[in-house]
Amino acid sequence: MSSIVWLSEQDPPDCFPPVERALREPDGLLAAGGDLRPERLLAAYRRGIFPWYSRGQPILWWSPDPRAVLFPHELKISRSLTKTLRNRGFETRFDSDFSCVIRSCGDRQLRPEGTWISTEMRSAYIELHRMGYAHSVETWLDGKLVGGLYGVALGAVFFGESMFSRERDASKVALVRLCRELEARHFGMIDCQMATPHLLSLGAKLVSRRQFVELLQKHASTPSQCGPWTS
Repeated sequence: MSSIVWLSEQDPPDCFPPVERALREPDGLLAAGGDLRPERLLAAYRRGIFPWYSRGQPILWWSPDPRAVLFPHELKISRSLTKTLRNRGFETRFDSDFSCVIRSCGDRQLRPEGTWISTEMRSAYIELHRMGYAHSVETWLDGKLVGGLYGVALGAVFFGESMFSRERDASKVALVRLCRELEARHFGMIDCQMATPHLLSLGAKLVSRRQFVELLQKHASTPSQCGPWTS
C-alpha cells in the first residue's frame, strides 16, 4: 500500500481499515483523521490500533509490525531495582491522581525533545479514565508524586501509553506494581506499542502483527471490568 485511509468525524467509531493495510514506511501508519471520542479510541484498541501524532498533524492511527509486548510474569527486575523496591520508601497507588500523571507524562521539562501528549489527547484519556477504562499507576515519595504510568485496560490486556519519573527508578517501581496487579487480575499482556531499549531491558519482546492480533483476540475478548482500581 502506498496511501492511507482518511477518516471523517462522521464515520462510525469502528470504521478502521484492516491492520494488514498499514504502511511499511513509516512502519505501521494505517489511517489519519477522525476524532478521539471514547468510542473510537476503544474500537481502535480492540483492533490493535493506537493514536500517535505531533502538534500540527492530523490524528494519526498506527499498527506497527513487529509490536512490543510485555507479559506481566516475564518482567525483569534487576538487582538495583530490587534494592530500590526494598529501601527507597516508595509508595504506589492506583488512580489517585490520573490527571496529574498524564500531565507529568507530557511535561516538557521532563521531555525537552517534545511530547505528543497534547491538550486534546490529555482530555480524551481523562474521559476514558472517568468512564473506568484508563488507569494510572503512581509512585509517591514523602507525599509527592514522583513517577508513574498510565494506560487503557480492555478485557485482559493493558495498553500502556506513557510513563514519567522525577526520581531514579520511580517509573520502574510503578511498572513492577502494575505487573503484580495484572497478574492478580489474570491479565494476559501489556501492549508496549513501540520497542525501546529500555522496555526490552525490562523483559518486553517483539511479536509480529499477526501474532499480536491473535493475542489480542485471545485476551481482549473477556468482559472488561470498568471502574477505578484500588491501591
